[in-house]
Amino acid sequence: MKYKRILLKLSGESLMGDKKNNSIDPMRLNQYVQEIKKVAEKGVQIAIVIGGGNIFRGAEAEAMGVERVQGDYMGMLATLINGMALQSALENIGVYTRLMSGISINQVCEPFIRRRAIRHLEKGRVVIFGAGIGNPYFTTDSTASLRAIEIEAEVVLKGTRVDGVYTADPEKDPNAQRYANISFKEAYNKGLNIMDMTAFTLCQENNLPIIVFDMNVVGNLQKIVQGDDVGTLISTETRAANA
Repeated sequence: MKYKRILLKLSGESLMGDKKNNSIDPMRLNQYVQEIKKVAEKGVQIAIVIGGGNIFRGAEAEAMGVERVQGDYMGMLATLINGMALQSALENIGVYTRLMSGISINQVCEPFIRRRAIRHLEKGRVVIFGAGIGNPYFTTDSTASLRAIEIEAEVVLKGTRVDGVYTADPEKDPNAQRYANISFKEAYNKGLNIMDMTAFTLCQENNLPIIVFDMNVVGNLQKIVQGDDVGTLISTETRAANA
């Protein structure tokens, strides 16, 4: 395996699958946990950050007249709901897990403690980080970057519904081309929307590579940890011409 410890970032919307009327699609959830189990069985230490957009989004809070801070905390609780669903689905197929929260909710999960999280990973448990970093105004992308740095992950794997980073939106521009790899500097200069700036800067300053890939393709996660060329690699220096 190329990577021994990874941080997998999933969007909450990805759990909706094709059934947009469901906050969590059981088929999509099962697909994800099967992919995670295959990688865990290879001895890879896995931490996960998942968003909450399938349940609640900040834009919805604003439309309801809810202030930003309150809305952000509501979003944190949504990520915990997704984390609980992911935890239960993983444990149903025999994967040991721990759910850790950025806010205190002891009846449901452990508080985030860095050394404890690392110890769980060393024991082969999949660790799910919920409730962001416990503060408003920070996205789950920022949470993924920060937690990855704290646990000394080797890479952030951002699972999306597209197979990498493109010169333009591939769903709108048929001439958009995918980058095989790109440097942090180049991605910034081109204004590519990979992560929010806080998350992106954290990764850049700590020399933590990001791989953007299509999580919905069966086998992609395993291919990445094996070192196969899947998705788009964003790192300190670009290695070759883009595909």
